[in-house]
Amino acid sequence: MIAESHPLRHLFLELVERHYDDDIGLHNAEVHSYVTDMLTEFSASDQLYKLRDTEGRPLHDVGEMLLESDPIYGPAPCFDRERQVRKHIGDFTLFLAGMFPESINHWRLRRARLEGFIDFMQAGKESYYIVSKFDQFEYAHVAPLFRQLSEHFERCVYGLNMVKNELQEMQHPIVRQTKELLM
Repeated sequence: MIAESHPLRHLFLELVERHYDDDIGLHNAEVHSYVTDMLTEFSASDQLYKLRDTEGRPLHDVGEMLLESDPIYGPAPCFDRERQVRKHIGDFTLFLAGMFPESINHWRLRRARLEGFIDFMQAGKESYYIVSKFDQFEYAHVAPLFRQLSEHFERCVYGLNMVKNELQEMQHPIVRQTKELLM
């Protein structure tokens, strides 16, 4: 886990706040913080694939993750497991669609996967919605956050795409300087 005071977390927060506030008009500090934490967590690649099936294998496919989340007909032993898996699906799809949108179709074309039958964006949005319905006891205080993430999923993806673009520009200072000269 990356510390709260780590410079990477501060960079992500600055970028998320700027693009979410200024570019997509999503003025919600709780959403900013959540997306920043997700970016920071997923900067360690093992966290992106931390979800495991019942045999301990990492799940790389959203379709397999959806099957794993089913507490009635699937392997999820309880509704808490459903919530955990659905939260990860929301995070996973938001992250990939926002930061690596080109990878979504690449995976589908490369292999025959369950994911090929899944609407990637809808799976993320729906998963956050389901997590928001866990609104009792220890989950009551975070349920509204997940409702916001579900309602504004597409905007959050777009905001993350803008974060990605700025990070790419930061890696190439010549491109950034050229743009500044043109403006």
